[in-house]
Amino acid sequence: MAFNRAMGERFAPGLALLGLLLLWEAACWAFSLPAFVLPSPSAILTATWKLGPTIWAEHIFATLRVTLLGYGLSILIGIPLAIALASSRLLSRTLYPLLVIVQSTPIVAVAPIIVVVMGAGDLPRVFITFLIAFFPIVVSTVTGLLATPPELIELSRSLGASRAREFRNIRLPYAIPHLFSALRISITLAVIGAVVAEFVAADKGLGYFINFSTSMFQVPQAFAALMMLVIISLGLFQLVGLVQRLLFTWSVPKNEG
Repeated sequence: MAFNRAMGERFAPGLALLGLLLLWEAACWAFSLPAFVLPSPSAILTATWKLGPTIWAEHIFATLRVTLLGYGLSILIGIPLAIALASSRLLSRTLYPLLVIVQSTPIVAVAPIIVVVMGAGDLPRVFITFLIAFFPIVVSTVTGLLATPPELIELSRSLGASRAREFRNIRLPYAIPHLFSALRISITLAVIGAVVAEFVAADKGLGYFINFSTSMFQVPQAFAALMMLVIISLGLFQLVGLVQRLLFTWSVPKNEG
């Protein structure tokens, strides 16, 4: 009984997805929907195959490069900024409202301005990706750092531990689960940021390819690029989870282990 339940939980998502695709295919066939309105899954697969691996590799690499650069920048800036905010109440009161304002500004509206200011190339696209991805890292890391049990902090201070050692040996380990939760969210947001940037200014990338395909009414190609984006997002999400399970096994929730 337990084995059947475990197998059901393992294969249920895949079976649900397969059922949805079959229903989608049947609906397109039954209602004779044209491909430029809603392409069937078979039409999307055909378009994917016709374009060939060379074209897909070029656009996937361009999107992946911007995604990882912006994501890496968000980690390099977000974690030290979170430590600084958790260390200083004055700094937190000063900078936190500014971060909220930046995050609340619609990135789609700001993206053209960023491109005009920074010019062509990867720099504005990486910066747009960074703007979308870094905020969850900062907020979750600060939450984890401040969630450390106060009795442990008092004990470390009574033993003469320095401020740096307190953060390194006590606060940061408690913040690891919060940090990886944010890293998982941010990697998917980084993909979204890269696509938004490619919508505004790019000559390659999956976002650019979707824009180009829809302008030419090649909707199956646009759906194929969208499928590639979903695969990339899921793959990067799982990769972050794998890093956590390998390097910080103790921080993985039991239901994920």
